[in-house]
Amino acid sequence: MVGARKGAARRLMTAAVVGLGLLTAAPAAMAQDVLVLAAASTKNAVEKLAGQFKAKTGVAITSSFAASSALAKQIENGAPADLFISADLDWMDYLQKRNLIKVDSRVSLLGNELVVIAPKGSTLKPDLKPGGDLPALLGDGRLATGDPSNVPVGKYAQAALESFGQWAQIEPKLARTDNVRAALALVSRGEAPLGIVYRTDAAVDPGVAVVGVFPPGSHPAIVFPVALTATTTNANAVKFLDFLKSPEGLAVFQEFGFVPAPKLP
Repeated sequence: MVGARKGAARRLMTAAVVGLGLLTAAPAAMAQDVLVLAAASTKNAVEKLAGQFKAKTGVAITSSFAASSALAKQIENGAPADLFISADLDWMDYLQKRNLIKVDSRVSLLGNELVVIAPKGSTLKPDLKPGGDLPALLGDGRLATGDPSNVPVGKYAQAALESFGQWAQIEPKLARTDNVRAALALVSRGEAPLGIVYRTDAAVDPGVAVVGVFPPGSHPAIVFPVALTATTTNANAVKFLDFLKSPEGLAVFQEFGFVPAPKLP
């Protein structure tokens, strides 16, 4: 009888220890989602990477895509975010000067190419050089690209057109969009005869064709930096950043047409 009582007590104690273990393990098992604000042109690649990361770790990635300028302003205004991927150095610098990113986490992640697109089947093929025919090819149509006052692709486009001496002719014909994907859509729908986007954007829309590539020296090097926000305490954000920088992560970006970040002087 005494032995039976001791056995029962032992079983109760074991159950209590197991139960306590489950309670203490529960918070660790609750994976914290990662909030990513990323340049619109990275959408397809980041979404694929998010799916792969979740499959590996169980951690969900919640992403918001827009122009880098809009996302940087959101972070400045206190929007919750763990990670920021910019389409140029300027908007990452903007946050860094305001102490809104973790500087030691910042890295130049990707590069890209600046291209001219036309609706699929178009016969337009601009000669991209000083004295070229891009202004004439537009005729009464508009050139779709991001707003050069704040959207990175538009800033690159302005620099390239200025280097060709064509900015004054083309500026009045711009269809200024809030982000690069909006410019892509205008051309894909045939609402603009030509547009300037990144090669990676052109690659994901079957409704457009690349009809010209700007020489790299005609505009500042295209660099996509990434960094953790200053306020994040999310350990999973560090893991996702490491995944983006890994050979596996970079291979996915290359699958969508991105290239390694150019080495800057």
